[in-house]
Amino acid sequence: MHLPMSPLPRLMVAPNGARRGKADHPALPITDSEMVETAIACHAAGADGIHLHIRDANGAHLLDAGRYAALVERLKDVVPDMYLQVTSEAAGRYLAAEQQAMLKALKPRHVSIGLREMVRQPGDWPKARDFYIWASEEGVQIQHILYSPAEAKAFAVACRNRLIPGDSHLLLFVQGSYANGAADSVPLEDYLSPLSEAGIEHDWMACAFGPEETQSLIRAAELGGKARVGFENSLWHADGTLARDNADRVAALAAALPVLTPA
Repeated sequence: MHLPMSPLPRLMVAPNGARRGKADHPALPITDSEMVETAIACHAAGADGIHLHIRDANGAHLLDAGRYAALVERLKDVVPDMYLQVTSEAAGRYLAAEQQAMLKALKPRHVSIGLREMVRQPGDWPKARDFYIWASEEGVQIQHILYSPAEAKAFAVACRNRLIPGDSHLLLFVQGSYANGAADSVPLEDYLSPLSEAGIEHDWMACAFGPEETQSLIRAAELGGKARVGFENSLWHADGTLARDNADRVAALAAALPVLTPA
């Protein structure tokens, strides 16, 4: 199929993730209907993309092609201009083979995939390579999640060795962690350097944890990157106050990043 690579949205909202629930924030969306309502509100607040997680009846992380397909169709009707990205996250529940099988059944236009989940040990590369080739041939556009500069370097090597096909790539740099918030963050320049040195053409986005999320995303914009904001990574504004809901975080970031605000 080889569809042309779509650019990443300027401001993507990640409303729930795989781990947080209503106990963390009552406005965190769990059901598909809540995700639809959140998408509408966040689009109105300035988000032009949304990163989708679905949950099972008990609120646990779920990978299910049928559920994803139905949710994407609902969103196409109510927010037709939004970039709709599903997740393939393992979240300690799925193996790479299960993640790949779900995506082969769904064939989404946009998906995020962690390099470290596809390749957990060197022996995983042959199957991972075959999967990446399949995705490229089917027009499944992957945003590769890189959790450290070391992973950015490994990604550059894989591209150079044609283990990951394509001449242009979509990337997400993760700053910080659930466990330690922003304490684990490293400069975004450290992610960019190995890619630039290898001549890897890429469109990139950052996400970050805790109240430092806003400043990290401002820095991403200064460096030419895009922003991912929302309750998956942070519940707080830059001043440490708790956001009312995801749309509140989107509006606050859109105000802080006028270059990302839709005209």
